[in-house]
Amino acid sequence: MAHTGGNLVVHLIFSTKGRQPLITPEIRNDLFAYLGGIVREMQGVALIINGTADHVHMLIRIRPVQAVAAIVRVVKTNSSRWVREKWKLRFAWQTGYGAFSVSESNVPAVSGYIATQEEHHRKRTLQEEYVAFLKKNKIPYDERYIWG
Repeated sequence: MAHTGGNLVVHLIFSTKGRQPLITPEIRNDLFAYLGGIVREMQGVALIINGTADHVHMLIRIRPVQAVAAIVRVVKTNSSRWVREKWKLRFAWQTGYGAFSVSESNVPAVSGYIATQEEHHRKRTLQEEYVAFLKKNKIPYDERYIWG
């Protein structure tokens, strides 16, 4: 089989460094558009990107030849540099991230969840949300280390 095909949908979650509220209304839309542009440059598709002042959710479709870690590294490195240069802000992302596979049949539900982040976080903090994701996806964790 010479052709490699696949439909890999990944839900990424990552925070600003120290969970500082750095994603201000002034930069928010441009930043999310820029994140999508990076994904497109890597021949992926950004299905939806949203977040709050201290974190971002990205639902992306990637090619089978791409490693999630490589995509996240490029997205975070390039976008943090871009924010620092364009807005002269001390901006950085946290070191870690969450990556969760999403079946095509669940894309609408995850998209809806990402679209309503502000409303969602009136009821639940990023920490509560992230730990719930880890539990739901049966990922072992030690809370002492997930926020470093």
